[in-house]
Amino acid sequence: MMSPGELLNSIQKKIKQEWKTAFFAAAAVGLLVHMPVLLSDIPNHDGLDSLYFDQNMITSGRWFLMVACGFSSFYTIPWIIGLLGIFFLGLTAAALTELLEIKRLWAAAAVGGLLVSFPALASTFAYVFTLDGYMLAMLLSVLSVLFTKRWKYGFLPGAVCLAFSLGTYQGYLSFAMILSVFSILMLAMEPEGFREKLRRGARYLYMGILGVALYYGILQLLLRLQGKELADYQGIDGMASGAMPEEVLSAIGKMYQDFVGFSLKGNVLFQNGISLAAWILLALSAISIFAVLIIKRKWWKNPWFFVIMIWTVAILPLVTNVILLISPNVNYHLLMRYQWILYPIGILALTGKYGGELIEEGVGGKPEDGRRQRVALRGCVVEWAVFGAAFVLVFFYGVVDNIGYSNLQKRYEKTYAYCVRLLDRIEQTPGYYQGIPIAMIGVVGEEEFPVTDISLPVTSGMIGLNGDVLLYTGNNYSKFIRNYLGATLNILPADAMADMYYEEEYMSMDSFPGSDSIRIIDGIMYIKTENINH
Repeated sequence: MMSPGELLNSIQKKIKQEWKTAFFAAAAVGLLVHMPVLLSDIPNHDGLDSLYFDQNMITSGRWFLMVACGFSSFYTIPWIIGLLGIFFLGLTAAALTELLEIKRLWAAAAVGGLLVSFPALASTFAYVFTLDGYMLAMLLSVLSVLFTKRWKYGFLPGAVCLAFSLGTYQGYLSFAMILSVFSILMLAMEPEGFREKLRRGARYLYMGILGVALYYGILQLLLRLQGKELADYQGIDGMASGAMPEEVLSAIGKMYQDFVGFSLKGNVLFQNGISLAAWILLALSAISIFAVLIIKRKWWKNPWFFVIMIWTVAILPLVTNVILLISPNVNYHLLMRYQWILYPIGILALTGKYGGELIEEGVGGKPEDGRRQRVALRGCVVEWAVFGAAFVLVFFYGVVDNIGYSNLQKRYEKTYAYCVRLLDRIEQTPGYYQGIPIAMIGVVGEEEFPVTDISLPVTSGMIGLNGDVLLYTGNNYSKFIRNYLGATLNILPADAMADMYYEEEYMSMDSFPGSDSIRIIDGIMYIKTENINH
């Protein structure tokens, strides 16, 4: 039997240096970028309902989410949940270096930095109560492809990983699909025979089919055992059928349109001229590496090379946006777009592997061999270009993340100030008593209450982080006032006040904070609030 120290030493010897580099880079950058939300309890609108949430979301198809989030606590404790989430991100970064065969330490560090800084992750951190579960789902998605690649029958444990990833959050299916395409492309670039490549490439198909089937089978079993049905939220109840045959072509067209539109749209992938230049530099570097490989390995003589390249270009937009085919009516927000970060990571892998090979070949040449020296120089220049571009993106992504966190803080403070004023008026209204039924009603035009969110040019697409205040429903008022002001209000459900919108009394009321914005009518306190759900 080994002692704890001997066991740790044994494990440490098996951990590759590039794994360590990716893990610690992800951990360091993750803490630096996301510290504002980890050290504070700043809710978004969904967070008001989730200070304690058991994550039982089987009706949304997430049958493993309760277990995945249960490793920390069902209470919203940002520091603990955030650290666990960053830990899973570090493991994901390490797994990506192994999957994509990244040997250069600078590339491994850049992978970790990009993974934890991409703005889609900031939106996920805004829903911190579910962060650790989602990050575990992403790790499982990456492992599903890694296991499939590493072993002959790795598609079996890979399918299990994929099923549990989908059972936690379905949005990371695209992660597994993109990485599978990357792995097939890497396989195609190797010198093995066609039959062997076909045999190994088929494993990814096996993994996907078995994984989705296992996920769906477990979901249906659990739904029947609990006597529940899938909810209609985000088109979840239509997952089984997906798009109808007559809708498939239309859906595919939208997938390509969305891919191009989102890729070229500013404020997410790039925010300014500098970050756009970084993306252009990454693209040019990838093209230059491919050009060298085509000439060096004489791929231009092989028609199968062009078939594979055309297939890759055609399939990547589809697997990136596969959710639009599975659930055509989904609200395709930023949380579901994390997979775009795999494209700069893929360029890092390409450069780290083949750019490094060019350098090593050139350096290994004779001093008088000027051509080989020039090849090495070009490889070195490309590596520096890609590293610099990755650094620029990590920096600006971190800036965008923190602009979003700053606005989240301001949303909370504006909501707090508003609710303090509102609660004071409620309690000072003649006829008020503890437990009086309260109806939050009414809308006010945007022109009367102008937008105060100055971060909108940056955060407009960052779900969970944009907007002015946290109050969208009567329930939001109730939860905020109870949890942050310590007062309990008896706020009626929305359907109890629907008829009031058509009453003359409502039309004549002021909007809060007007002097006649609160009335007690037939034992019910009516409060006319502004429209903050633009």
